[in-house]
This record gives sequence, C-alpha cells and structure tokens, in this order.
Amino acid sequence: MAFGKLGQTFSALEIYQIVKDDLKSVEEEIRLESIASIDTISAITKHLHAGGGKRLRPTLLLLACRLFGKPGETAFRLGAVVEMVHTATLVHDDVIDVAETRRGRASTNMLWGNHTSVLAGDWLYMQAFQMALKERNFRVLDLLISLTQLMVEGEVLQLERIGKLSVSEADYMDLVDRKTASLFSVCARLGAIVGGANEEEESRLGNFAWNLGMAFQLVDDILDFTASESVLGKPVGSDLREGKITLPLIYALENATPIEKQAVEAVLRSSDYAEISFERIFEFTSSQKGIERARKRAEVFADAARKIISSFPDSNVQRALAAISELVTERDH
Repeated sequence: MAFGKLGQTFSALEIYQIVKDDLKSVEEEIRLESIASIDTISAITKHLHAGGGKRLRPTLLLLACRLFGKPGETAFRLGAVVEMVHTATLVHDDVIDVAETRRGRASTNMLWGNHTSVLAGDWLYMQAFQMALKERNFRVLDLLISLTQLMVEGEVLQLERIGKLSVSEADYMDLVDRKTASLFSVCARLGAIVGGANEEEESRLGNFAWNLGMAFQLVDDILDFTASESVLGKPVGSDLREGKITLPLIYALENATPIEKQAVEAVLRSSDYAEISFERIFEFTSSQKGIERARKRAEVFADAARKIISSFPDSNVQRALAAISELVTERDH
C-alpha cells in the first residue's frame, strides 16, 4: 500500500503511533465521564469500556484535527464524545437485535436485561451531549444533534425492515448513511473545526469520511458472511439471523431461484439456522456473486475517499488518512 507523493506505506500500527498519546487522553476522558451516580450505570459503562474496540471514530477525529493543528483538551473531549455516542448506539442495537455477544464478550442486555440496557444507552447519549456542551460551540452541538437524529431515524427504519425480504439497494444505502457514514463524517468535521479548518476544508474532509464510513459498513456486512467467529468476535451470519438483509444478499436475491428465496425466508422466519444452514446461505450468496459485487461496491466508496484525501497537502497525517481507507477494505474484523 503506497499513498501520497512520497509513496510511504502506513500500517495500522504506524497510524496508531501518530495518535497514540492523544488516544490515551481520550480514554482517560471516557473513564472519568463514565462514572454515574447510579452504581448499575457505572458498572455497565465500565463493562463497555473494558471491551475495547478499534477506537476508529476518535482516531478519525484526531487525525482530522492534526491536518490543521495540534489536538488539545477540546479534541480529546470530542473524541470521547463520539466514542460514547457510538457505544450508545451499540447498546441499543444489541437490545433490538437480541444479541448475546459484543466484541467476544457478553452483551449488556444479556448481563443486565433489556430495560436497564436501553436506559444505560440513553444515559451515554445524554452524558456525551453534556460533555459537548462544555465547549459552548453551537456548530459542534448542531452537528451532534443532527447526527443523533439521523442515527435514531436509522434505527427506526431498520426496525421497520426487520424480517422483510424486499429491501432494495437504495433502502440499504440510506440506512448505512444514517447509521454509520454520517457518524464518520461528523467525526472528521469536528476534528477539522477544532484544528482550525475553513468551511470548504471541513466539508471536503467530511465527504472523505462519509465515503470511508460507507466502505466500512459494507465491509462489515461482508465479514458477517466471510469472517471466522473467533476473529469477528460474534457469530457469523448474525445479520440474517437478526432479520437484516444486507447488500451481499440484496445482490444475490436479484437473480435467485424461488427455492433460494424460500431458504432465505426460512431463516428470517425462524431467526436461526436450524432449518436452513448458514453454509447453504453462504454458498447461495457466493454463487450469485453477492459478496463479490458488495466488495466491489465497497471499493468504489474507498476509492472516492482516497481521491478526496489526496486533494489535501501531503503530510504524514494526510497519508495516514489515505491508508485508513485501504485498511478498512482489507480488514478481517
């Protein structure tokens, strides 16, 4: 992988090294702001924090900031804000999906129940906004409020489509925009704002991150078919079991036989692979080129992201952001 004018290669570790100290400050901010007056909420947030994660969203924010200036307290706080918003959505997702694991560990809804988990997710949202409010920056608040509305609308749309076979590619892309790509875009925009970018630079960086987020989610949905359970941190085939039709299946169903459609419907109806094995669904999706086409679509978004980021002046940070768009499509979890 070579990016930028100097053709320098960046690995995930090398990207991490650029923001390593910044992320330590973000982690400390998350730790301090996750302590609630209710012991149960503190226990849940501690469990979530201990689960780790890629911290891709705060990394994106910090790198975006470093394109224009050195991150400080505001960048660290907003890095914690976007990670907490992301975590809140995961908690709500797990409740809706009746998920049993998250990142290889028991999900909060399995440990504390649905009602408590929903309220803990709500608390994380409110705590994130309380943190953002300390900045007294209306532009920051406007971005976060608009983002949260989009994400909640995405949850509602996804819930309405659970168990339905007739999900179009346009429906799917709209959902990915709302639930994933918009958050990536806001992370980059917030970093640009804190770093001192002008409006055009902020917008361009937001478009870069939006395309990155679209590619990221498409790869996520491909990995639900192709990854190993031990690496993925959750059972493969979870999306269909939870009633979700993602892009590989949308493509595969375009030319599916009645028997193949019935097989998919059987899994949607039973919410398990007892009647129809996951291997059978995987073979059908592969033979109909669903996975191959979805991967090519992800590459289109990743290529668009690389093209946009290449319009910024060459630097280690610029090349690191370009490398992320490559790593997103090559990852195995």
